[in-house]
Amino acid sequence: MQQRYVGNSGLRVSALSLGTMTWGGETDEQDASELLRTFLNSGGRHVDTAASYADGRSEAMLGSLLGDVVSRTGLTISTKAGMTTPDGRRGVDTSRNAMLTGLDASLARLGTDYVDIWFAEAWDGNVPLDETLSALEFAVRSGRARYAGISNYTGWQAAKAAVLAGFPLVAAQAEYSFLHRSPEAELIPAVEDAGMGLMACAPLGRGVLTGKYRGSIPSGSRGASARGSASVEPFLAEKPSRTVEAVCTAAKGLGRTPQDVALGWLLAQHGIATAVVGPRTPVQLKEILEAQLSPLPPEIARALEDVSAAA
Repeated sequence: MQQRYVGNSGLRVSALSLGTMTWGGETDEQDASELLRTFLNSGGRHVDTAASYADGRSEAMLGSLLGDVVSRTGLTISTKAGMTTPDGRRGVDTSRNAMLTGLDASLARLGTDYVDIWFAEAWDGNVPLDETLSALEFAVRSGRARYAGISNYTGWQAAKAAVLAGFPLVAAQAEYSFLHRSPEAELIPAVEDAGMGLMACAPLGRGVLTGKYRGSIPSGSRGASARGSASVEPFLAEKPSRTVEAVCTAAKGLGRTPQDVALGWLLAQHGIATAVVGPRTPVQLKEILEAQLSPLPPEIARALEDVSAAA
């Protein structure tokens, strides 16, 4: 698998990153171990997690596999802080105290003394931005994090963070796919201008771009679950469904899978460092890893961009 530089930094990550949002919840330890082994065998090297995923269980599950399935130096790892308040309620708190306390807890769960990228997971309108940035800078200076980044920021928020930081922010993480192209308007230009790389999450449109939701919602899918249906439902409307049909038609004509078409297009876009895929099962990951990840023919790419363009 291709290794790509993150923005203007010297850090390289695999073109596909393994997202672990479902680990410790829908994905059990046995499946997580198989997912990681399969990912590594395909040449994948970057794993993305967060303190907020399954209330830390995702990090703990990944940590339990370090040294067993893979050495710490065999992976690059990113994690995030700022999405869980100190009393355990869900919320945003990117104060210096909450961020650094959260990082130490993340490192303990992961069983490592550093992460490769540490993200502020969300914008916090109640905390001065320079305070949040000071926590990121301290983590890098103290060696707890090799690099720092921001997640779920808008274009102007990313630009402001890059200006105020006083140290390099190397990455931004945000949802981006044929079904969610809003980052193109402001976020991607801001990220590129600041020398950051975009780590695109949900590149398969929360699973909808695989084509499995065409006509019905399959049992056992995210869309059929009580927790996941709300995230999938917006992509099942008429306009996104037209995009999915176009992607599936292009895939058939090219002799590729819908996953391959969606990922091949995304990885050819400006500013993209990696696509963070989040398979729940080993079968889903194997289907993703069959992708060639090569750019689409220009005429096909333009046609799909026209169909998926924001209304």
